[in-house]
Amino acid sequence: MNPLVRDYLLLGLRLGRHVDGLVDCYYGDPKLRDQAAAEPPADPRELSRQATRTLTELPGSDLEPARRRYLAAQLTALRVVADRVAGTPMSFQDEVRAYFDVEVGRTPPERYAVVHDEIDALLPGRGPLVDRVEEFYRRNTVPPERLHRCVQAVSDALRERTRDLFGLPATERVEYTVVRDAPWNAYNRYLGGFRSTVALNAASGRSVAALPIIVAHESYPGHHTEHCLKEAGLVRGGGQDEHTIALVHTPRCLVAEGMAEAAVDAVPGPGWGEWTARILAGEGVHVEGERVERMRGLVVRLLPARVDAALLLHDEGGDRAEALAYLRRWMLLPPERAEQMVRFLADPLWRAYSVTYSEGGRLVDDWLAAGDPGSDVADRFTTLLREPLLPSQLRAGVARTVLAPT
Repeated sequence: MNPLVRDYLLLGLRLGRHVDGLVDCYYGDPKLRDQAAAEPPADPRELSRQATRTLTELPGSDLEPARRRYLAAQLTALRVVADRVAGTPMSFQDEVRAYFDVEVGRTPPERYAVVHDEIDALLPGRGPLVDRVEEFYRRNTVPPERLHRCVQAVSDALRERTRDLFGLPATERVEYTVVRDAPWNAYNRYLGGFRSTVALNAASGRSVAALPIIVAHESYPGHHTEHCLKEAGLVRGGGQDEHTIALVHTPRCLVAEGMAEAAVDAVPGPGWGEWTARILAGEGVHVEGERVERMRGLVVRLLPARVDAALLLHDEGGDRAEALAYLRRWMLLPPERAEQMVRFLADPLWRAYSVTYSEGGRLVDDWLAAGDPGSDVADRFTTLLREPLLPSQLRAGVARTVLAPT
């Protein structure tokens, strides 16, 4: 193993001792994991200095330029993670820029108002719009007692399509479990060896487009598929051990979440609402397939309101009550869901993470749309699954298309 790659892996594992959940997965050399676990927790200021030393040594290493670029971006983010753990103050915008290499700002509320008008037309009726949205979710819920069977049925169908389009290792598999009272809808834990476990929140069946979005995002062709293809190609085929660890507060994470958000557009693609409705009907669950698909497209356009609320809390002097009111107003959320979101946004170590969904999704969508006019979304998606692209590379790809002569 290259010594700088070894330093990077140890840095991530050591920081994981300070930030629970920072290491999303690690399936590399178990000796490194055991070494980091046996050591006393390192001073985060020393971890920041370690990141700086490794960054300084990268340009003169014998690693290929693409690997040096990837490691430089990841190490830069980890240095800031260490600084934040050490107590270094930082604005929300600066923190997001340092972790994910993206710029964030406020979205004009007028854009959300336009989306509200479109939702109003999609869900006609009397009463406040937020109540009609809640009723729509209730009508299209996958009950907790049927969630596992429904998820497995959709997963089996998506797995077959994913294998046909992108290829999958013959021994890969995903195991699903249902848990209660989790702060998330679903969580993928990649174990290495082409295996994942996906925990599902029992309440996730009531979220808009729960299926197939959850399975596409977490498994086929989302996180699980990406891990499998990169383990097969980059790690086993290319000896790039830096990809045996996934760290959440890094540029790689933003692209991975953006790709997973776009996964349903690749498989099964447009028309997924009715496609899913047919599968769920076989399990005794009935949803308004075409309308669910349209609703999900509208709700995605409201997601930047989470960034607005974080800016309000951290950079603009607002309080939790103001952030709560803002989210309920523009994201059409019930009180308990808005409260949960504010708690997450207020967390000093996790406040920046919500950006990965809205900004990562937007960046990946732009990059997918920037392909050749005759290319298929699945063709571009293959590149995301197999290559370790960074936000800067996606932006460059979009810029080339914008600037190309017509």
